[in-house]
Amino acid sequence: MSLVPLPRLIVEPLVRAALLEDLGLAGDITSASVIQNDHRSTVVMAARQPGVIAGLDAAELAFTLVDPEITMRRHLQDGDAVKPGDAIATIEGPSRGLLTAERTALNFLGHLSGIATVTAEIAAAIRGTKASVACTRKTTPGLRALEKYAVRAGGGMNHRFALYDAVLIKDNHVAISGGVAEAIRRARAGVGHLVKIEVEVDTLDQLREAMETGVDAVLLDNMTPDQLRQAVAIVAGRAITEASGRVTPATAGTIAASGVDLISVGWLTHSAPVLDIGLDFIEAAATETSPKRVAHVL
Repeated sequence: MSLVPLPRLIVEPLVRAALLEDLGLAGDITSASVIQNDHRSTVVMAARQPGVIAGLDAAELAFTLVDPEITMRRHLQDGDAVKPGDAIATIEGPSRGLLTAERTALNFLGHLSGIATVTAEIAAAIRGTKASVACTRKTTPGLRALEKYAVRAGGGMNHRFALYDAVLIKDNHVAISGGVAEAIRRARAGVGHLVKIEVEVDTLDQLREAMETGVDAVLLDNMTPDQLRQAVAIVAGRAITEASGRVTPATAGTIAASGVDLISVGWLTHSAPVLDIGLDFIEAAATETSPKRVAHVL
């Protein structure tokens, strides 16, 4: 499946908000006072640990929104694997703008690449099975579109995007409505014919009740591998089966071997460690007021 980039219409407001948070009312007072206005530099964005890249559009926008004279030449694309020392992109332009945008660009790129990296680890652990790894709604407020994109860059799939695009009947819905079957019936009566309905079940008895009522997908929550195998047999292809709970790269293979269609993992987006990516100044151009120099930014 090819990786479709997010429209600029979605990405740009998020990058603008991050830049405004950093610049405030006075801008980058350090760079403005220390760096000459006409000074230009060339920098390389490089990986400092192995992983998978995601978020290059956001990173590039951080630079070009600060200064349209900045250009970024990509050596890799989102979804590409990197090892320490790999050059991801070369960026050239006014030094003030490069320094002002640096942290925002790296924040986006490191965070999203971290998500892509852990997603790729789960995807590798279940390779050879029918299962795919999916994210959840456990995302950073305001960054869901980017984080779900990063999951796709790592080889995963997206679950429902938000509350409006699919029905997911959780345990509290079941408890309040009076049971699995009643919750499903109410949902079926309350949404259109194109809306998918999934129900979360904790036991095989709840699963049987759901299948008797009829659903599009079942979320098998915190079940053992043996229970998952039994659940897959009960469903018998009549609905999509999704496993969740206690998923790590070490456990994902056993869960996938049960025959489920999807494995959903909340920590892909809420707890993925940042991928360490740095910006190295390889050439600072000479001006009338400053000599040519080589610098390194930590």
